[in-house]
Amino acid sequence: MSKLVIFDVDGTLVDSQAHIVASMTAAFDSVALPQPERQAVLSIIGLSLPYAMKELAPMADDQTVAQMVEVYKSDFSANRLRSDAMPPLYDGAEAAIAALASRGDMMLAIATGKSRRGLDALLESWPFADVFATTHCADDHPSKPHPSMVQACLTDCDAQAADAVVVGDTTYDMEMAKAARCASIGVSWGYHGVRALTTTGAAAIVTDFSQLETTLDTIWKD
Repeated sequence: MSKLVIFDVDGTLVDSQAHIVASMTAAFDSVALPQPERQAVLSIIGLSLPYAMKELAPMADDQTVAQMVEVYKSDFSANRLRSDAMPPLYDGAEAAIAALASRGDMMLAIATGKSRRGLDALLESWPFADVFATTHCADDHPSKPHPSMVQACLTDCDAQAADAVVVGDTTYDMEMAKAARCASIGVSWGYHGVRALTTTGAAAIVTDFSQLETTLDTIWKD
């Protein structure tokens, strides 16, 4: 039975905070709401956009939230086209993915709060995108930490929860994995911090991508 590694994207594989903060600023400006603190914006990365907006602007009505979501999406896409650049991969990410993909006993997948449009644009910029057996995003599932995306990855890859590990940087990733009865690994370089990841169920924390393969093997051995 193959093992399955399910990756989050923002804050785990790519450093997208500059793009996210800029687009969130545009969204709040569009409805003349006070800008949230940068740390507040980083804290909601991983949630689906409507949920993220409600967290940051709890008094906004549904129509306002919908407008903010559309402005955010448009601005994020426009920023990418203007800069002709995608959020950068973290150091070691591509090498770690290549090492895992080369193993005959392992499959890779993605579960992200990004939209399908955003995820597809990112995948098109990666020469290694075809190593992911399946990808799931916010457009087709309830927001993290609901386990739907992980469960879909398990189904697509014919994998058991006990043979799957979620790799992410937020408490939403750890809680999503727990809800799906999978183990999880937290990465220290993301947006929620090591302490939060540990308290929400991370089986291990890696501080560098070079540690990932060994950590996965240790989890499955135990």
